[in-house]
Amino acid sequence: MPDLDLALRLSAPESTLAVGGLVLLMLGAFMGDRSAKLVSALSVALLVAATAVTVTGPLGQAFNGAYVADPLAVYGKALIFLSSAVAIILGGGWMHRTKIARFEYPILIVLASAGMGMMASSGDLISLYIGIELHSLALYVLAAFHRDDLKASEAGLKYFVLGALSSGLLLYGASLIYGFAGSMRFDEIAAYAATNQSTGLIFGLVFLICGLAFKVSAAPFHMWTPDVYEGAPTPVVALFATAPKVAAMVLIARTLEGAFAGSHDQWAQVLILISLISFAVGSFGGLAQKDIQRLLAYSSIANIGYALLGIAAGTTLGIQAMLLFMTLYVIDQFGFFAILLSLSRGGRPIRKIADLAGLRKDKPLTAIALTVLSLSVLGMPPAAGFWGKFYVFGAAADAGYWMAGAAGLVASVVAGFYYLRIIKLMWFDKAPEGVEPIDASPIEAKTIALAAAAFSFPLVMVGLTWLEPLARNAAVGFGAG
Repeated sequence: MPDLDLALRLSAPESTLAVGGLVLLMLGAFMGDRSAKLVSALSVALLVAATAVTVTGPLGQAFNGAYVADPLAVYGKALIFLSSAVAIILGGGWMHRTKIARFEYPILIVLASAGMGMMASSGDLISLYIGIELHSLALYVLAAFHRDDLKASEAGLKYFVLGALSSGLLLYGASLIYGFAGSMRFDEIAAYAATNQSTGLIFGLVFLICGLAFKVSAAPFHMWTPDVYEGAPTPVVALFATAPKVAAMVLIARTLEGAFAGSHDQWAQVLILISLISFAVGSFGGLAQKDIQRLLAYSSIANIGYALLGIAAGTTLGIQAMLLFMTLYVIDQFGFFAILLSLSRGGRPIRKIADLAGLRKDKPLTAIALTVLSLSVLGMPPAAGFWGKFYVFGAAADAGYWMAGAAGLVASVVAGFYYLRIIKLMWFDKAPEGVEPIDASPIEAKTIALAAAAFSFPLVMVGLTWLEPLARNAAVGFGAG
């Protein structure tokens, strides 16, 4: 039974979350919604425990290669689980303030995290699909979590319908790949693709990429993103913008670099095209937005385009750059959403960009934090966002895709307009007459916002000194390039 023992030890993070999530579900079912705070606290503890198990656990393969625990999976899952824990912390106070607190909220995030962990450790097409669907089903419910809100219900329905479409594309691509390669395992597909560059296999790969691109909301598969970001509850959007994107990016890297390393020239062209379209849609689409969450949706589309450049490079440096970019991106996003969750006017959550007018006068420290985060996402040196783009553009140029990197720089300049507009509103515009002043609560959201701003600048260089070796080890251990 040594193989079974190793398999259980390797899959312990997902097992911990799955079993713990079911126990918490039973607790919530017996105690009702009055257990929401207790279940949230236990869910955070469960995710932290899963992170510890991931970092300290063994490396290897299990279930006939369907599950892989390597440095890339460890890095990705640690970031995913910690991001999910932060999303639960951010959501607790906001949910109680808006009177929609339910014990199911943290449990759904825990179950989604189990699926995201499976995505990061996928070693074949079956585990890839199971991981995607496991986390997607929980996210569909979370998008429509505010049941009495029409926009939230619409967001959940759109996400579900378009998610089903992307699953169809992914399954069709997987079936083509299996039909031509004769195997589901990534290593066996790679061995076949190295000597057989058949047209059917390339078609299957393209469909697979299209299905995965939907999961990261890369253009032109982004159609769900602005509406879901606008309609879903703000803490749910904070989750959508972070952990699932990390899981999908790690899965894309694992699939393309693991199963199709020999077909790099073919899939790199597709990724570069998706990146360029994402630059254009994300940068220009955000210019006309008035809702902050829709603006952040277009910002995420552009940023995913930047991250895909790192994978398109097809090198160890590219994978390292993608991991660093996603880590810094997650920190900035949590800072942004923490500020949104902490601010309100007369008890009404701030949703419009114009609502930020006069923030300098009402909450000067929050205005400083939001300014730092805006400049970071913009890519202004020496903030964290600058270093994230520096790594991915450098990796793309090193692989010969310098024109795509240059297009990304132009897109950053265009996107800078809507971040500078936010700064202008906060510091130079006055709130309209008769409008209640901005108040801030709860304390956990303000703390996370200030911590994210401090990391983005001036602590970013300190953070990079320990993040960069971890990302490099993950990329080298994965064996890219």
